[in-house]
Amino acid sequence: MKSIFKIKYIIIALALIFTACDDYIEEEFYGGLVVENSINENNADQLVAGVYTNLRNLYKQYNIMFSGTDMFTSQDDVRSNTAINDYFGLTASDGNSANFWGANYALTSEANTVINRYENQISWSEAFLDDRDYGIAQAKALRALGFYNLAKHFGGIVLELDETLSIRTDYVRSTEEETFAQIIKDLEEAIPNLLDSPQTGRFSKRAAQHLLADVYLTKAYKSFGSTSDFTTAASLAEQAIGSFDIRSQTYAQVFDYGNQVNPEILFAVQYGPGGNFDDRNNSKHGIFMNPVNDYVGIGRGNPYGANNTSLMPTPRFYELLADNDTRDEVTLHRVLFADEAGEFTSPEGTDNIAVGDTIVYYPKTPIDTAELADKLDRYWVYQPDQYLFGLPDNIPGVVYQYSSNVLRTNFPIFKKFDDVGIDAENGGSRDTFIFRIAETHLIAAEAHLGAGNTTSALNNLNIVRERATGVVNHYTSIDIDAILDERALELAGEEDRWAVLKRTGKLEERVNIYNPHNVDHGTFSANTHLVRPIPDNEVGLSEGALKQNPNY
Repeated sequence: MKSIFKIKYIIIALALIFTACDDYIEEEFYGGLVVENSINENNADQLVAGVYTNLRNLYKQYNIMFSGTDMFTSQDDVRSNTAINDYFGLTASDGNSANFWGANYALTSEANTVINRYENQISWSEAFLDDRDYGIAQAKALRALGFYNLAKHFGGIVLELDETLSIRTDYVRSTEEETFAQIIKDLEEAIPNLLDSPQTGRFSKRAAQHLLADVYLTKAYKSFGSTSDFTTAASLAEQAIGSFDIRSQTYAQVFDYGNQVNPEILFAVQYGPGGNFDDRNNSKHGIFMNPVNDYVGIGRGNPYGANNTSLMPTPRFYELLADNDTRDEVTLHRVLFADEAGEFTSPEGTDNIAVGDTIVYYPKTPIDTAELADKLDRYWVYQPDQYLFGLPDNIPGVVYQYSSNVLRTNFPIFKKFDDVGIDAENGGSRDTFIFRIAETHLIAAEAHLGAGNTTSALNNLNIVRERATGVVNHYTSIDIDAILDERALELAGEEDRWAVLKRTGKLEERVNIYNPHNVDHGTFSANTHLVRPIPDNEVGLSEGALKQNPNY
């Protein structure tokens, strides 16, 4: 990919006409239409709808959000090196940073095009002025989202606000303070003109309030922030929550495939089983799983899919799941079943596998030796302390000898993103949630804590916990670690975990305690790794105008 700042010499013909749909914004592509002489007030929304398509690629950048954190690590031997996970040899040529940079700038670039065309090129009659303002509001909210993603990971960024109409190499980075000021300006200008209940898939007023709350919360920790930012964040979060009670539906209902458009979801990347190929090509079902088709009895066309990140939860994640936490059953597959017949053979015997048989069991709590031996005569069992790379000791006499398993990393794979119509790691049609109200409560809890209002902080934290466990007022005291642990359970695989740990000042501490690879040999340095490297191809194309982050 060339520099994302370079011009698309002509915006062609693939005008995206989006029609209202219960489940997602459905696309139809038309050829031969040139934007410059065809877009008018009657069809200008095509430009706005087209910006949303960038979210699909953006929210597939899994490694940069999850790797090198307290809750997710590499599936490899703890002695192995993975630059983005254990910060060992992380350089400016890291593809994860480049992909994330490009995906976010694709979003902001197209948002700039909308803003320019809506403000300067389309002739609006009086009857369409609300449409004009609504289109600009959506574009500014999406631009703010892209800039915020970039600022969290890179610090100061290229704060480009104009449509790209010529090739340039003189882009320079704004300061973090300037970047946050622009993000806040965009959102504050957008919110009054966004709708309370827009078409599914569009940015709503409450979604923008959620995002702005998160922005103010992050700003509060900065040298240019203040305690009042915590108060502002808390107020915005409470507005975004509104009157909705997340306890009105269970955690399982939130992730029910048939209930994706539900009132807890403030904003989501839209997919669906119809439409074109991209509409049904989500990959999130494969983010935390091992190659399950290597188990005898599970084929390549299995209902679980295939892994696409080489990441897995850390032991700390599993430790956090209490016995009464319903999120365990929703989040994890603790039993995998055969989807094809097969025959497993080891030096100790043979097991004939039928469709529907248990293939592997991951107990939540350890089972005793006698029960373990009984089960290992019929299927694999991996105990909680074995959810990492390794080879457990064989149990004498049982059919399923650990040394006979070709997989060396065995752990409960993720279930909450299970999808339909999948083809290995691709082909999914489940929406990807970006903002939901459970997270808004956790933002509110953190903001109230920062503002010194522990009563309100506890109330928001306990609402999330109560939905998961049924226990009222589980927390009687609160600190940032309690909030981070609850976020880990509630938002596993959803939140940008790396950015949250960075915001709270807990990244270095937690990766050095809970990430096994970092414990073994990690080289995290706060002088370097609290920001990502600016992609070296972007630095090179700028002819020195774009400055690299320190020590990369």
